[in-house]
Amino acid sequence: MELTGRLTADAQVSEVKGGKKVVNFSIAINDSYKPKDGERVELTTYVECAYWLNAKVGGYLKKGLLVQLNGRIGSRAWVNKDGDAKSYLTCNISHLKFLGGSTNSTAAKPGDSKGKGAPEDDDLPF
Repeated sequence: MELTGRLTADAQVSEVKGGKKVVNFSIAINDSYKPKDGERVELTTYVECAYWLNAKVGGYLKKGLLVQLNGRIGSRAWVNKDGDAKSYLTCNISHLKFLGGSTNSTAAKPGDSKGKGAPEDDDLPF
């Protein structure tokens, strides 16, 4: 399934048995509709995501970043101490694409520094 949403917080990288790393994060998917005789209704759906293919992307996944995901959707359900039914959606991600910058423009990005010997100006070399 394909999903597009914004990260609700910075991603967390954790290590599981066998030394394998997983990047965990949550996205918010915003939607709205207007009934014929009413005011616009805003809906937000939250999805808990797990990305197992490359833990290095965790450093780029910052709160507010717009991402497009492809993966397998699942759900978790339980009954809490008060007897209320609770649930949430999950996505085991197979493909991840960055669509837009974080709403926090000061977020640091890994690898932003220029390599040694890179030209400092925009002049063409000829």
